[in-house]
Amino acid sequence: MITLGTARASPGETDTGRLEVGEMRDGSPVRLPVAAINGAADGPTLYVQAVSDGDELNGLAVVNRVVPRLDPAELSGSVLVVGIVNHFAFQAAEHRNPVDDRKMNRGYPGDADGTTSERIAHETFQIAKRADYILDLHQGSTSRMINETRVRCGVRHRLHGDCLELAKAFGCGHVLDIKGPDGQLARAGPEHGIPTVDPELGGCVGWDEESIRYGVEGVFNVLRHYGFLDGDAALESQTRARGFDQYGSPAGGLVRFECELGERVSAGDVLFEVTDTFGALEGRVTADTDGIFWRTRRLPQVAAGEYVCSIGTNVDTY
Repeated sequence: MITLGTARASPGETDTGRLEVGEMRDGSPVRLPVAAINGAADGPTLYVQAVSDGDELNGLAVVNRVVPRLDPAELSGSVLVVGIVNHFAFQAAEHRNPVDDRKMNRGYPGDADGTTSERIAHETFQIAKRADYILDLHQGSTSRMINETRVRCGVRHRLHGDCLELAKAFGCGHVLDIKGPDGQLARAGPEHGIPTVDPELGGCVGWDEESIRYGVEGVFNVLRHYGFLDGDAALESQTRARGFDQYGSPAGGLVRFECELGERVSAGDVLFEVTDTFGALEGRVTADTDGIFWRTRRLPQVAAGEYVCSIGTNVDTY
């Protein structure tokens, strides 16, 4: 039998329950929704979590659709799922935890005696450490972004190759291979010997069906590639960026993009223009180097110096 919070699953069974991670301001318990899928045959363990940032909901939709499709009778090994990690931010429909004003994915491996975010990170990391592979499902918040998978351990890490393989198995098509900031689960997992990736399933307000489809297919690709499920997962070449340039607005006004997400750009190509209210040109921004048009702000209005878009650079395939 495997346990996850109140979920109990014998071999060949699935159960859902709650994982207690702290208390609300009125003293009532905080319980995260969890699922335990225990395969009929022995095998490895996959940990999946979603909504560590409270407004990134595509991962929740992936969990919502993957768990009912996973037949434990056909599974070798187990899958452990925390469907909503950042309880407080999810309830408030905000990115950061409004109780401690922390970004959850900067708090791993957590602290059992820390802030609310650090306590949740600690409790969920205790579950993640039981796994052989970790998928931390994200999206580009409410920005517009391509579907990609992030490898955050750094190229010199001993598990870098294993994380690249996991990203390739997930198969979004694009991989951002840049060492992430301290506190990310995709950093903490490899430090504990567990290949971990951070799929960024597009960016939207609410759910985006195309990105959700990438996520569902990605989870099942991973399950097949690592032997949880029968069948072959054809590994397709991934376009990898090992740099990330951000561009701000030279003036206040309205942004007009000259590139599409995922489009290849060359140094000197116009990325966007900024006009005033009545369409008069206020500024034009060009690419500093070759790359891929990776991410943009969603709303057209900008102040001078405000973030507008990002370009993935140092691009290759693997």
